Amino acid sequence: MKNEKKTDIPRATAKRLSIYYRVFKRFYAGNIEKASSKEIAEAIGIDSATVRRDFSYFGELGRRGFGYNVKELMDFFADILNDTSITNVMLIGVGNMGRALLHYRFHERNKMKIVMAFEADDSPAVGTIDEQIPIHAISELKERIAEANSQTAILTVPSIKAQEVTDILVEAGIKGILSFSPVNLTVPKDVVVQYVDLTSELQTLLYFMRKGE
Repeated sequence: MKNEKKTDIPRATAKRLSIYYRVFKRFYAGNIEKASSKEIAEAIGIDSATVRRDFSYFGELGRRGFGYNVKELMDFFADILNDTSITNVMLIGVGNMGRALLHYRFHERNKMKIVMAFEADDSPAVGTIDEQIPIHAISELKERIAEANSQTAILTVPSIKAQEVTDILVEAGIKGILSFSPVNLTVPKDVVVQYVDLTSELQTLLYFMRKGE
C-alpha cells in the first residue's frame, strides 16, 4: 500500500479522519478483514464517492475491486492521528463542562490523557485532585507546562475570559486549543484552534428535525 500522505487536504476531509479511524477500529473488532467504500460510507452516513475522494488525498489506500484492508487502514489512520502514543492534554477551566471532561475516559477510547487542570487562582478547586488529575492555579501554567509535557489544551472557561486565557496559553507554548467557548479566538498562525459549539450543533439538529416534518 502506497501511503504518500498529503498535508493540503480539505478541512471537511480532515474532520472525517477520526470518524474513519473509529469505523476501522469497529470493523477490526468485528473480525472484518476487508471493507468496500460502500460499506465504509454506510457505516458513517455519507456516500461512497466521498470516501474514495477523501482517501485519494493519501495515495493508494486500496485497489479497485478488492476493497480496503481493515487492519492496514486502522493502523494508517492511527498514525495520521498520532494515536500510536499517549498525547498529554491540559484542561483549562473546571466548571460543569470541565468536570464532565475530567471524568471522561479519553485514554480508554484513544491515546489521549488529561494530565492536569487549571482554574482561576482564587477558585476553591485549586490544590485539589479530581479523577487523579491535579488542579492548579492558572498563574502556574507557564511553570507547569514542562511537567505536563503537553502542547495541547482544552478550553472551557467563560466567554469573557476566553481570549485572556488563550493569550496565557499561547505565551506558555500551547500549539493546539480545543475551545468550548463560543467566541472566535485570536492566535498566532502556528497555533491551531478547533471550536466545539454545543448550542449551535443542537440548533442545527432541531432545524433538520423541523425540516423533515
